[in-house]
Amino acid sequence: MTSMNQYHLTFLNSPEWAELLRTRLLPWLREAAELGDDVLEVGPGPGLTTDLLLELADRVTAVEIDADLAHKLAARLDGTRATVVHGDATTVDLEPDRFSAATCFTMLHHVESPEAQDRLFVRVRQLLRPGGMFVGADASASDELREAHIDDTYVPVDPDTLELRLTTAGFTDITVITTPGENQFRFTARRPRG
Repeated sequence: MTSMNQYHLTFLNSPEWAELLRTRLLPWLREAAELGDDVLEVGPGPGLTTDLLLELADRVTAVEIDADLAHKLAARLDGTRATVVHGDATTVDLEPDRFSAATCFTMLHHVESPEAQDRLFVRVRQLLRPGGMFVGADASASDELREAHIDDTYVPVDPDTLELRLTTAGFTDITVITTPGENQFRFTARRPRG
C-alpha cells in the first residue's frame, strides 16, 4: 500500500507543479518516445500528467491505487479519452499485450519496496504490446526529499541500478538519464518485439 501526505497531494495538484510538468517533462516526453494510440499511466495521482498524456495519445488508461484520488480523477476526466481505473497496477485486471506505451511519473518512490517496484516493472512489460515503450521520471534520493515525505511511503529508486532492474524485468533498449542539479532521473525502455 502506498501513501502520500497532504503536502504532497496539495503540491501535485498545484499550478506550480502543472507548469513544471509542461515546461520540463512534456518537451522531453515528446522527444523521448512515440507513445502511440493507447497509453497506460501508472500512478497519476491528481492527474496533471494525465492531462499532458491526453495531448499526446488517442486514449489513456490511468491506474491509481488511492481510491479517493481515482474517483476524483475519474469524475474530472469523465467524457474525455481517458479511463481511470482504481487498483494496484501490479494486479489490476487489464488485457496483456494491449498498450502501445506505459508511463509513470514521480510515483515509483511511493511504491512500498524494491520488490514491489520490480513486480510493477514486470507487470508493465506484460501489459505492453511487443515493441511498446515504458517511459518514466522520478526523483533521486536526497535529504530534502526525505523530509518532504514525512508520513509518506518513501522508497527512492537508485538510477544506477535501474537499467539492470528493467533488464531483469524483460525490457531492452533502456536509457536512464540523470539530470545534475535537478535531483531527478528519466528513463525509457522497450518491450522486445519478439
